[in-house]
Amino acid sequence: MGKLAYLGEFAADQLKETRHLLLAGAAAPVSFFAYPGKPSILTPDNCQTLALAEPGDDITGALEALADLVASDAKPAAQPASRPELPSGPLTAQSAAEVIGALMPENAIVSDEAATSGIFLPGATAGAPAHDWLTLTGGAIGQGLPLATGAAVACPDRPVLALQADGGAMYTISALWTHARENLDITTVIFANHAYAILGMELKRVGATADGGASVVGQAAKRLLSLEDPKLDFTALAAGMGVPATRATTAEEFTDQLRTAIAEPGPHLIEAMIQRL
Repeated sequence: MGKLAYLGEFAADQLKETRHLLLAGAAAPVSFFAYPGKPSILTPDNCQTLALAEPGDDITGALEALADLVASDAKPAAQPASRPELPSGPLTAQSAAEVIGALMPENAIVSDEAATSGIFLPGATAGAPAHDWLTLTGGAIGQGLPLATGAAVACPDRPVLALQADGGAMYTISALWTHARENLDITTVIFANHAYAILGMELKRVGATADGGASVVGQAAKRLLSLEDPKLDFTALAAGMGVPATRATTAEEFTDQLRTAIAEPGPHLIEAMIQRL
């Protein structure tokens, strides 16, 4: 099935044929917010949800024991190795994902808070070398850079790739100073669309309307969710905290900069100037 989609109705569609859901150290899937006219529970009504292991239990042991009971002779099938072709031309969410999928190093740890800019990442990286993917588990934003910090401290022998939306980055941008201070091997990609795009989307989805009932986002809200007044400069912010930084405006530039950052130990930041979805 792959990663559940962010939007609740898409995730519900992925789960619509599910009749038995086993939870291993996880909670039952629900939507991020209470959307008017949309269900919060994402599993179908006739789905039986069972907890195989709670957080803090031996989750791996529980899964192995279950596998031994129901399919002791089965052999796991690995995802076929594949990488996207390196793209060219404008830098978009899709072409950036293709570059990341093409260049991701083996045994990497990915901290994913790309938000709206990350919709193409699961498909582009499905066949990349073995890696761990850490992602948002609640409705808050800002965890991406500190999460990458923790991963790099815990696993200093593994490269860490922080895929970070620009709006969320501003919640915890000081983590870059720690990246530099501790010389952590973290390559940070800032997806710079200069907006809290995900908050703008959610504002519409929760039913912000005018008196007449039409969906509307007012000028005050638009200004609040913009990162262009003044326009943020992440290369300057990173350099000011000791992290070498570059800016990419095309797929070719992003390819060259990401390849260099991955090859060199220590922290790096790439400001990927992507077109807004």
